[in-house]
Amino acid sequence: MSLRVFLDTNVLVYADDLDAGNKRRVAREILRDAMASRTGVISTQVLREYYTVTTRKLGTSAEVARRKVELLATMDVVRIEVPHILAAIDLTRLHSVSFWDALIVRCAASVRCARLVTEDLQHGQILDGVRIENPFAALEEEGAGPLR
Repeated sequence: MSLRVFLDTNVLVYADDLDAGNKRRVAREILRDAMASRTGVISTQVLREYYTVTTRKLGTSAEVARRKVELLATMDVVRIEVPHILAAIDLTRLHSVSFWDALIVRCAASVRCARLVTEDLQHGQILDGVRIENPFAALEEEGAGPLR
């Protein structure tokens, strides 16, 4: 049985970013595998961020972005509730991470994801029982840079 994996917004955006080069290729593989294996998990926060970033920064039309949100929502979606927010606040205090990153971690932990795939936290770090994996780390060393 495959372990559940939480996908952060940057993975989904890179999958659609025609200018992301190798990051796009890596992100598309991750997304394809997560959806095909039915192990992918996202949150309502990720869906909102995805829509905002792709329409504002990638120039995706609202109609296309809406359809993509519908497709992404076929994965397991964590609906953010007050306990997630309170736990994220505690996580920010304990580990000095941003509130939004802590909320992603907390959502991943709440549904027992083994991994969180993101470029926004330290690769290999374990927070709230979730291992952080940056699939773009090797590419960044080659000069691909972070999400714009």
